[in-house]
Amino acid sequence: MPMPVAPQLDLPPDLSLDLHLRSYDRVHWGDRHAFAQLVLPVEGAVLLDIEERSGTLDALHGALIAPGAWHAQSSQAANHSLVVDVDAAAFDDGPWQGLLERPYTPIGAATRKLIEFMGIMARQSERVPRPLVQGWIPLLLDSLTLDTPQPASRLAALLARVEAAPGLAWTTDSMARTANLSVSRLHALFREQLHTTPRDWLLGRRLEHACALLAGTARSVADIALAAGFSDQTSLTRAMRRAQDTTPAAYRRRMRQATR
Repeated sequence: MPMPVAPQLDLPPDLSLDLHLRSYDRVHWGDRHAFAQLVLPVEGAVLLDIEERSGTLDALHGALIAPGAWHAQSSQAANHSLVVDVDAAAFDDGPWQGLLERPYTPIGAATRKLIEFMGIMARQSERVPRPLVQGWIPLLLDSLTLDTPQPASRLAALLARVEAAPGLAWTTDSMARTANLSVSRLHALFREQLHTTPRDWLLGRRLEHACALLAGTARSVADIALAAGFSDQTSLTRAMRRAQDTTPAAYRRRMRQATR
């Protein structure tokens, strides 16, 4: 049985996206670029000037700099901000266009939680995985645009979080809670968007993770089974037999022979 592959939702996968955690000093420097840029303070405050419109960014205020707009940032105190570069094509149509008309945007409770989550991820890794960024950005933009994020964007963010750590103790219930959806709505979205069930999709991601560890590390099969979210080595072996007609040991041997 082939493992289902999850498509990216809301943002085409070829769009240019990037995310950085930056701090600004007293130097008031200017810049202009072809992509849009979100500036979202994680801590401290930042003074921002966009085309001679000044504003202060803090825990309750962020900004979306339109493609091609001149801007400059500075700060008098310690600060850190998430700086998100988004391809201009993401704003060609749809509700996100309205964000370009109000560059200084309030940050509500839902958006604040998203910023805090990604701030933690950015501190833990020099490079946040692209799938996580790609799933997080639609939810972030929806939260800035709408009172309630769109369900498909919630699903995209959930998929990115699970793919970044498939070995966590995910269940259908915990996935629904993470996406702020009912279990029945989660099942409906999986059927509509991915043509599978949450359980089968999760199993596919865990098998992919286990296979990557089998091929690329010398860790024991028992250790890999736990790291990929399986209860034990027997559970992983049973799942690989059913999905791929092989065992962990046989898969590892085949992968090693293929790279010789």
